[in-house]
Amino acid sequence: MSSDNTRISSAIATEKRTPVPGKSLSFLEGVAMIVGTNIGAGVLSIAYASKKAGFFPLLFWLVLVGVLTTITMLYVAESTLRTRAHLQLSGLAKRYVGGAGAWLIFVSVCINSVGALTAYMTGSGKLLQSLLGISPTMGSLLFFVPAAGVLYLGLKAIGRGEKFISIGMVVMLLALVAATLLKDSAQMRHLLDGDYRFMVPVFNVVVFCFSAQYIVPEMARGFAYKPEQLPKAIIVGMVVTFVLLAAVPMSVILLSGPDNISDVATISWGQALGQWAFFSTNIFALCAMLTSYWGLGGSFLTNIFDKFLLGNDEQLLRRFGVLLLVVVPPFVLAYSGLVSFVNALYFAGVFSGVILSIMPILILRGARKYSDQTPLWQCRQITHPLLQISIVLLYLASAVYAIASLLGYLPSGW
Repeated sequence: MSSDNTRISSAIATEKRTPVPGKSLSFLEGVAMIVGTNIGAGVLSIAYASKKAGFFPLLFWLVLVGVLTTITMLYVAESTLRTRAHLQLSGLAKRYVGGAGAWLIFVSVCINSVGALTAYMTGSGKLLQSLLGISPTMGSLLFFVPAAGVLYLGLKAIGRGEKFISIGMVVMLLALVAATLLKDSAQMRHLLDGDYRFMVPVFNVVVFCFSAQYIVPEMARGFAYKPEQLPKAIIVGMVVTFVLLAAVPMSVILLSGPDNISDVATISWGQALGQWAFFSTNIFALCAMLTSYWGLGGSFLTNIFDKFLLGNDEQLLRRFGVLLLVVVPPFVLAYSGLVSFVNALYFAGVFSGVILSIMPILILRGARKYSDQTPLWQCRQITHPLLQISIVLLYLASAVYAIASLLGYLPSGW
């Protein structure tokens, strides 16, 4: 252990990273980045993923995973606030855990981001096909242009885009939920349908829905001059996320019943409500995928810069080259036939869930020992060892279940 401490201390002393200049975010933009990143492909898939288990097992996981994810995000927040340099998750892991931890985080970021962006390419193609009658490939290309374009422009453009589109999504969603509750064909009994034997697989898709841990260090750049707003933005963003994640599958299940849900759930939702809602729900879905694409894609891009010491991510030519590494492989995978929409999210959630249950705990412990400043805000009541052990065991158990179901020993959820 002493040799590890010496190695980490030495790494801190000799660190040569160039801090990335921060760009200020407003509080609303920070909240929108959390909501926009979380409300992506996951919100479209959890109704389908829970079709066998039912709504109330899904609601149970949304509450539990939402709370646990918020806790680990606050661990990352304190670690970033303890660090003067603007490091991404992989950089924080290298500084406070060591090289192996840095690579685990980086691989987790890669798998989660590629899985998500692949699902967005697939889902956007299906949605634009249903809206415009074009081919799925052409639909994905139409989605790809604004998605990659804003990603290229950087943090401030992402924050503003997330803010305006997230506000629009909330307004659309409130109107659609109200229309659902007033619809004669909405059946409350559908919420009681389901089989609790299938509730475990739902966990991993829900884990993916709360995937904004990756963007906490990126948000910290934007709150560099008002760091006390970072934890507040995380908590508010996660509460809004929970409400939206619960409202969409509830509405879809009320109208369609668990047996008539498509893998991109807003297609079923819109068809059940009528022509106006068909366009509204699918525009909502496209906005959800777009904002999440920006959040996860932006985090993936800056993690590549951080991991491979590429310097300032605002160097336009270098940023363009890294951007191609981020956005092209998911487009190719989407039409390779190797992964389905829901499975891309499921297995991304499995792997990243395990890593993100363990690494924030280790990063925080390292930051409290070796950090170069003490922040005014710190995690206090949420760092008990029993809580941390419970988080790790829960995510490890879900990974074991996922592997067993893949091999056919346990039932899958859909």
